[in-house]
Amino acid sequence: MGIQKVMVIGAGQMGSGIAQVCAMAGYNVVLQDLKQEFVDRGMGIISKNLQRQVDKDRMTQAEMDAVLANLTTSLDINSASNVDLVIEAAVENMDIKSKIFKQLDEIAPAHAILASNTSSLPITEIAAVTNRPEKVIGMHFMNPVPVMKLVEIIRGLATADEVYAAIEDMTKKLNKVPVEVNDFPGFVSNRILMPMINEAIYTLYEGVATKEAIDDVMKLGMNHPMGPLTLADFIGLDTCLYIMEVLYEGFGDSKYRPCPLLRKYVKAGWLGKKSGRGFYKYE
Repeated sequence: MGIQKVMVIGAGQMGSGIAQVCAMAGYNVVLQDLKQEFVDRGMGIISKNLQRQVDKDRMTQAEMDAVLANLTTSLDINSASNVDLVIEAAVENMDIKSKIFKQLDEIAPAHAILASNTSSLPITEIAAVTNRPEKVIGMHFMNPVPVMKLVEIIRGLATADEVYAAIEDMTKKLNKVPVEVNDFPGFVSNRILMPMINEAIYTLYEGVATKEAIDDVMKLGMNHPMGPLTLADFIGLDTCLYIMEVLYEGFGDSKYRPCPLLRKYVKAGWLGKKSGRGFYKYE
């Protein structure tokens, strides 16, 4: 299964990062989104990231130009008609992802692999809306994509061995480390990370300590690069809540119940760094 041309759906923070690392690895990449302003913003993020590498002498201007030459943009999902792999990085919502995969199944060539960058939703359920469940797989990149080495590769119930092997091989070509995971709610990363963040929010909610104290304990005592409440702000509190709800619904276990304070902040529009306010204020 030769992968040469890749389409990335969603030009946000994750999608633009995925498009960048694919282009840097020499793949022809189409970055697709619904509006011109979204793809322009995504390409702007990529150019800024690459320029930073040039400024630090980690990349030459010619190398940067070559990476950008590997990238094209599109506002049309029908651009999937001549690609070998689609990586979907749209919003974390099952209805939206199902709709996208149903369309891709009709548009993409028969040999094309359909991958989702979902951080918590079942790959088997996404695959079920297509007529090629054996070619559907999860590729969960970590944020920020150009920096973080891990890619969780999630097998759906029907994912074929040769599809897994092709994606594992490609992940290595992206200079990432592939880790095989089976299809359970939250996979490995968010099944462990999100309950920790949720527990930190409960610790604040119950008045055990201030937000700064909670973050300091985890940074200084557990050697975490940032505290869980700061991390939640960076991820987005709406995303944290959504993943906790997926875990709670998927396992039916009260230990995954989202903290009421998390719900309150999301309802208030305090979504973290992206909205200017979460557990902390951002200018």
